[in-house]
Amino acid sequence: MPAKNAKNDSDGFSAEERAAMKKRAAELRAEGKLGAKRADGLQAVLDSIAGMAPEDRALAERVHVAVTATAPELSPKTWYGMPAYADADGKVVVFFQDSGKFKYRYSTIGFQDTANLDDGDLWPVSYALMGWSPSVEKQVVELVRAATS
Repeated sequence: MPAKNAKNDSDGFSAEERAAMKKRAAELRAEGKLGAKRADGLQAVLDSIAGMAPEDRALAERVHVAVTATAPELSPKTWYGMPAYADADGKVVVFFQDSGKFKYRYSTIGFQDTANLDDGDLWPVSYALMGWSPSVEKQVVELVRAATS
C-alpha cells in the first residue's frame, strides 16, 4: 500500500497543479494564432473571473479594474488559468490568483520579475488579499504603478 502512494506522489504535482499547467499549455498554443490577441485576452480574463467563487470573483473584479485603470498599457491575458496583465513584450507583470485555485485560505495578487518592484536584496512579490477597501485599492494601485514605472 505505501508503495502505491509513493508512486502516485512521485511527480510532485497535485491534480490542481496539473490542470493549471494544461491550461497554460493551451494558452501558449492560442497565443500563436493570428487575431485580436488583446480582445481575446480580455475575454479570457473575464471568463476566468466569471468562473470563480463569489468572494474571489468580487476581489478579482476589483483587481481587474484597478490594474486596467492604473496601467492601461498592460494587456489582459490568462496565465496558468489566472487573470494576468502583460507588458508590450507579452511578459506577465501582475496576476491575480483566487483562493480556490489551489485551495488556499486567501487570494493573492502577485508580480513577476518584469515588475519594477526591486528594493535592495529582498522585497515582496506576492500579497495576500482577504478583502477590498479604499486602503487596499490605494495599495494595489501604488504597487501596479511602481511595477510599471
